[in-house]
Amino acid sequence: MLERFRGRAPRYDAENAFFAEDLAELRASGYLAAPSPAEAGGSGLPLEALLTAQRRLAAHAPATALGVNMHLVWVQVARFLHDRGDARLDWVLRDAAAGEIFAFGISEAGNEAVLLDAFSTAERDERGYLVSGTKIFTTLSPVWTRLGVHARIDPGDGASDGEADPRLVFGFVRRDGGALAEGSIEHPGVWNPLGMRATQSWTTRLDGVRIVADDVAARIAPFDGGDPLILAIFSSFSVLTAAVYAGIADRALELATAAARRVVPLLGGGEAPRLEDPDLAARLTEAVLDHRASLDALAILARDVDERRSRDDWFLALAAARNRATDEARRAVDVGMRLTGASAFDGDHELARLYRDVLAGLFHPSSSASLARTVRGGLAG
Repeated sequence: MLERFRGRAPRYDAENAFFAEDLAELRASGYLAAPSPAEAGGSGLPLEALLTAQRRLAAHAPATALGVNMHLVWVQVARFLHDRGDARLDWVLRDAAAGEIFAFGISEAGNEAVLLDAFSTAERDERGYLVSGTKIFTTLSPVWTRLGVHARIDPGDGASDGEADPRLVFGFVRRDGGALAEGSIEHPGVWNPLGMRATQSWTTRLDGVRIVADDVAARIAPFDGGDPLILAIFSSFSVLTAAVYAGIADRALELATAAARRVVPLLGGGEAPRLEDPDLAARLTEAVLDHRASLDALAILARDVDERRSRDDWFLALAAARNRATDEARRAVDVGMRLTGASAFDGDHELARLYRDVLAGLFHPSSSASLARTVRGGLAG
């Protein structure tokens, strides 16, 4: 199955096409419900094992891995809460096993607070909420049936939630049979990115779309990270997204190693493996060591989630590990390009696609700039 995914990846990229065949195979295999417990119809895969699985998938088809990742994030969020005795999203575990597709509708252009605030707005009525606003990078746009979103309720705007202060509502919009229960969705602009094209992560403009009361996950104050849902989302997103880039690094280093063993002519005569070039050898060695450390950091964090350990530095540790994994993946691809040489510059070469795909890691929250501000704040006391 993985080899079929690798075989289709160049076509998806060249045609800017959605990974429909890959998704169908993953769905039929039960992978979309992998984190759901057996009693909910899934496989009960712990996060540490899911991390490894996502790495393998990404090493064969990065865009497919990132695409399905955004579904798995919500299933893992529900699993995180379920394991801690919080049943509010147990229905997500069951829906995933039943074949529903979840998408991540949190990111907004210019919203650096990400989970802790929102530009999108929500109005409450007797049946739940009506949400309006624009979300970006909505992966799985063509196929999702459940879109997880958050939006801000400002009492002063007449959108009262029975509270005197602003609130954020987190919940899910349903699209059954391709239709919304209420409101409309538009996709302004054209999806034509540099890499990760098969994810079809369209911009999504919501206009009065319904979140029914039963699909509300939380109502929290802006900038209040105390609700377990926030750590559930942040940990699931950070670990699983990092896994995708770790998988790209796996494949880049595999290709780099094969190139390093290739015998090439020497300038003064004779021939030798490219690995005997001291500069290239040093770059490859550093990339391998960086990758090894990155993998261990991710595995430890995933295990801490699975074992429900408490940490004072959860958010810092997760953001640091996610940024490290994506940074070292870019370096790994760069090393692969250098060792392979000019042939990797051909647009049809796998490394050329990996070079473009890995750049998407720059745009996932939390950004390196946000992480640096957090660290500086801690140093300043």
